[in-house]
Amino acid sequence: MAIHRTDLLIVGSGLAGLALALKFSEFGRVTILTKELATDTNTSMAQGGIAAVMSSEDSFENHIRDTLSAGAGLCRLSTVQHIVEQAPDRIQDLLKWGVHFVLRTDDPSVVDLTREGGHGQRRILHFEDSTGAEIHRTLLRHVKNNPNIELLENHIGVDLLMSKQMDPRDMGPRTCRGIYALDKTSGEVHAWVAKATVLATGGAGKVYLYTSNWSGATGDGIAMAYRAGARVANMEFMQFHPTCLYHRESRNVLISEALRGEGGELIDHAGNAFMKKYHPMGSLAPRDVVARSIDAEMKKSAAACVFLDMTKLDPDYLRSRFPSIHAKCLEYGIDMTQQPIPVVPAAHYLCGGVLSDENGKTDLHGLWALGETACTGLHGANRLASNSLLEAMAMAHNASQDIRSRWNDLKMPEKDPDPWISPEQSDADEMVVIHHMWDEIRRLMWNYVGIVRSNKRLHRAQHRLKNILSEVKEYYSNFQVHSDIVELRNIAVVADLTVECALKRHESRGIHYNLDFPFADPEHEPPGAAQDTILGKEF
Repeated sequence: MAIHRTDLLIVGSGLAGLALALKFSEFGRVTILTKELATDTNTSMAQGGIAAVMSSEDSFENHIRDTLSAGAGLCRLSTVQHIVEQAPDRIQDLLKWGVHFVLRTDDPSVVDLTREGGHGQRRILHFEDSTGAEIHRTLLRHVKNNPNIELLENHIGVDLLMSKQMDPRDMGPRTCRGIYALDKTSGEVHAWVAKATVLATGGAGKVYLYTSNWSGATGDGIAMAYRAGARVANMEFMQFHPTCLYHRESRNVLISEALRGEGGELIDHAGNAFMKKYHPMGSLAPRDVVARSIDAEMKKSAAACVFLDMTKLDPDYLRSRFPSIHAKCLEYGIDMTQQPIPVVPAAHYLCGGVLSDENGKTDLHGLWALGETACTGLHGANRLASNSLLEAMAMAHNASQDIRSRWNDLKMPEKDPDPWISPEQSDADEMVVIHHMWDEIRRLMWNYVGIVRSNKRLHRAQHRLKNILSEVKEYYSNFQVHSDIVELRNIAVVADLTVECALKRHESRGIHYNLDFPFADPEHEPPGAAQDTILGKEF
């Protein structure tokens, strides 16, 4: 087993990981491990944009209020204030790195700001309808050209490397020393040892059957951190994006919330707009409201989808403002300038994750978690649109400063980690069973732990998941390590944590809606008084 050493180890190549690497590279050596290509991230798929107060008609107070309102009383006020108030500075970081945003046609010296659901003002900076791709492409170019950053693709984390594993006599705090990672090209597991380890592995949308996420969004960092002893929180809050393209050949084409921000209207099969029945903001209501409303309309009419109508807008404007979405819809025979787009909700963004502070610091010494992997309290019970890219930038900045301030207390271990021991047995036929379990988990979560839940459904899911976890453990213990088994192990853990958190919350709040507890607990009001659902033990 090869042993590699670095100053800062980052697992994941999305915006949070790349931004942290660039900021920290002036201070020390950085290694980034990413499980497929560096471009395979949810960041690259983000369409809408990044939220920041950039207009004199807007204010930090407005952005904070909108975030708290969307978060349904579960946001951590200090975190919201800290991240919102540094947003303009993080936009300057992006501009300094060369990221392009669309400028106003009437004044090219000013960025064009759009509006999305839950926002009371136009505050979304964007690059057409592929903002995430523009940001990621720009930062990745800088990372690849930085001599102090090593980027290794096709390396998937298996488990965190803890101090007790390296020295059983270690009586100090529970400390992360790095990670065991599988080199998918060679099939070998290597040890990566670092003074500080950062999990920036993204979310867990692939735990569900229908999702807007990329295929590798399997909650790897959350599962690894939990197995190592870190606490996780609020896993029941998986945000379902209201509008993904409904087509038999597609399951993950996102139809950006920005379309509704520019005047798109949700309609039923008869062409009737229905959102005003559910919320005074209509189609611009917060995501949890819109997703539940669509779900209710579909169940009431037995329809397979609803529609997003953009036909009242100028066709040339639609083609220039949303070129990627327009082109993608055309691939499936849908001209959004002439006909409504069929849409359904899909798992989109996890508001829970590894419990951490606004700097990404976790319970475990030497371990940070950033972006969608972390639960900082920014999003509460429901993420406000376009706060995710902002969170990634802000947490990368915070973590860089925090790690540097603790640098003298972070020690490189003197002992080498134990060799990785894995069974040599490999059976290609058994991979069929692994893929079957993967599919079973995703269908189970979609049917029993979806937009609308009940205790009966949750208990059924929990019972089946306990059996699946036992079966997964057997495969992991008896067969040669393989990336499919690693990911299956992780989605099984994340699914089980999600159900456990959902059963602990005896109320409906934000994204989490339980038929047995249809209202928010009045004891958890006003905003900020709600309780987190935390799993794991504080040391």
